[in-house]
Amino acid sequence: MKKILVTTDFSDHSKAGLQFAAQLASQNKYALTFINVHHLQTPSAWDSVRMDQYQQEQKKQIMAQLVPFVEKIYEDLNIQPVDIECVVEISILPNACIIEYAEKHHYDYICISTRGAGIMKRILGTITANVINHSKVPVLVVPYDCQIFEIKSILYASDLDDYKNELGKVVSFAKPLNADLELLHFISNPVAAEHWSTLETQIKKITDYPVNIYIVEKKQNYNLVEAIELQLKKMPFSPSLLVMFTGKTKNWFERTFYSGNSVEYAFQTQVPLLIFNKL
Repeated sequence: MKKILVTTDFSDHSKAGLQFAAQLASQNKYALTFINVHHLQTPSAWDSVRMDQYQQEQKKQIMAQLVPFVEKIYEDLNIQPVDIECVVEISILPNACIIEYAEKHHYDYICISTRGAGIMKRILGTITANVINHSKVPVLVVPYDCQIFEIKSILYASDLDDYKNELGKVVSFAKPLNADLELLHFISNPVAAEHWSTLETQIKKITDYPVNIYIVEKKQNYNLVEAIELQLKKMPFSPSLLVMFTGKTKNWFERTFYSGNSVEYAFQTQVPLLIFNKL
């Protein structure tokens, strides 16, 4: 059974991530672990024994808050919890703790909420951005104000550089959900009909799962996110999830979401993201 590590800080903004994970697990067999990473401030004069006692006391108190917080999420969704657990970790570096915990315990995905729309200068350097940039485990990013529904369609935005390997990962996620799968690729010049046909033939050789292909000309003054948002408005469907594979540089998050010459750019989409990092 695949496992998802779901983060929360008990804020209203974090609820969307928990709701999305619960909905996802109700459609497929995922084991969910809800984790809260807490930073404790303790007197430097304490010895290790006193420090450990205090940490254990705090963990119990936080766990007493975490369990009913998760239970309320399921109650509101009218979903019966199955294969779930709650974990409390103490760390001064929440993002590093989340990544290390996910890798050590072999989680398949990390699910984390983001405050969504906002100036990128405020987003860069946050826990969400750091987890996206440095996690080897794929990350589900859920905007805090998105509406949680059954996952019926998945949009895979691809540069086609490594789609033969990437598509298998996307299909393995979409197939158990019986979700429609769409592939979106941007080009700078109009595409020839024969090129489109060749791509469709190659994809059919890779997988027998149906994939609808959209090859779209992108305006040069648009960055990737702007182009995706514009295309979403034109498509005859509203995807439940957007899948992207990051670049190989550590600054992919900034490079992708930060508009080239713009001082400020807001990421406005309401669609949850599944991000695979090519670290």
